[in-house]
Amino acid sequence: MQNEMEEKFEDWRGKEAIPGKHGGIRAASIACVVEIMENMVFLACSTNFITYFTKSWHYSSAKASNMVTNFTGTSFLLTIIGGFVADSFLTRFTAFVIFCSIELLGLILLTIQAHSPKLQPHGDNTPSTLPSLVLFTGLYAVATGVGGVKASLPAHGGDQLDSRKQGIISGFFSWYFFSICFGGLLAVTIMVWTEENKGWSSSFDICTVILASALFIFTVGFPMYRFRRPTGSPLTRIVNVFVSAARNRNRFVTDAEITLNNSTDKSIHHNKFKFLNKAKLNNKISATEVEETRTFLALLPIFASTIVMNCCLAQLSTYSVQQGMLMNRKLSKSFELPPASLNTIALLFMLSSIAFYELFAKRIASSNNERSSSFNLKRIGTGLALTSVAMAIAAIVEAKRKHEAVHNNIKISVFWLEFQYVLLSFSDVLTLGGMLEFFYRESPASMKSISTALGWFSTALGFFLSTLLVDVTKSVTGWLDGEDVNGSRLELFYAVLCVLNTLNLFNYIFWAKRY
Repeated sequence: MQNEMEEKFEDWRGKEAIPGKHGGIRAASIACVVEIMENMVFLACSTNFITYFTKSWHYSSAKASNMVTNFTGTSFLLTIIGGFVADSFLTRFTAFVIFCSIELLGLILLTIQAHSPKLQPHGDNTPSTLPSLVLFTGLYAVATGVGGVKASLPAHGGDQLDSRKQGIISGFFSWYFFSICFGGLLAVTIMVWTEENKGWSSSFDICTVILASALFIFTVGFPMYRFRRPTGSPLTRIVNVFVSAARNRNRFVTDAEITLNNSTDKSIHHNKFKFLNKAKLNNKISATEVEETRTFLALLPIFASTIVMNCCLAQLSTYSVQQGMLMNRKLSKSFELPPASLNTIALLFMLSSIAFYELFAKRIASSNNERSSSFNLKRIGTGLALTSVAMAIAAIVEAKRKHEAVHNNIKISVFWLEFQYVLLSFSDVLTLGGMLEFFYRESPASMKSISTALGWFSTALGFFLSTLLVDVTKSVTGWLDGEDVNGSRLELFYAVLCVLNTLNLFNYIFWAKRY
């Protein structure tokens, strides 16, 4: 982490930013408001696309599941590219405006398609070439935009605050994650109800207006923001450090020689990756660049250890929704709960817990001045442990559901799924919330966007891993080959995920202790 004095911020005219006039809590809070709106739009689509693809587009359940995980995975995968662009070539403000505009264009295309019968499947047939082309163009334009928005927005918000005041930074990321969850709550209630009762054309209309409004609100704050100008590609600097270290790998040098050749590395990771010290023998490589590389490398094992957890989380938007469609969803004679709205109770718990957590965390901060990195590492580890418990319960619930449905022709209540929804949602709060703050705080100043994007990138790889595991499971065991989940062995697939995540938890503990 770099001291605030080392970070140079400018106002919109390119002059030095004035504390009190540029940046601050008011400017950072705009990022939270915008995130509510943007995440509402994104989750209104991704959480219920499984029903859109099966009912409106007539894809099979397995095909639709993979389409959802691929769309969501690509959205989060592209955060790493969005973060790279925001750190290297554009201000984070400019990156957000560009990527949000791309997301809006994709949404407009999907809206036009939803209103045009010629661009939709005919009858009960799967779509022809033109409707498919329009659908996938719109989907992946949205995914591209989401990738850039998720990477640039939290880093832009964090840039508005004094990085020396870690309590304020921690508070911002807690409330930012609160905004993510609140947007999700609106998505799985108001928007899912709209999709189920008024149709997807109405849903796309509303989403388009909301996203356009979010872009407008964000740009209105332009005069009050402070901006950190990009300093070139951090990845290029990392590559140069590796190349220089490799070229000098056979040279025998003492620590004193390296110190004389360049200033010392003040990173907390200065005793790790010692082979990088030889990069300092190149006069064109600074100690700051070596420190930057060393710090980023130290984050990667933590990032990699969260991928399996996100694979488990992917099931909430695919197979869990399909389970819910075959369960008793009636709350009254006239109202059925949409499966995608099962997140509602979990999100309400999450919102209340985040508020409580932040108030509790401030008590700790008042006595300790700031939260240590170990605090966030424990937070992430707790989330991983809860995931294993959630998948074990999910397997048991699915075994009960299928037994009653197949052998007794009874639909059990959809609220049996709440156990896995609540536990996985809490896991997400702890893990993703912890990663966003941890990666922002621990990363070099020139890599805030790309480091923050690691949390979302882990989500992407988790969703793609889910697609891979589904395909492998189908080809090797045939557990998921049924027409629907009643004809599949979904409980065994959940059990496999439980075992994989438990093994991954031990892997995480190994790396967290060595951070």
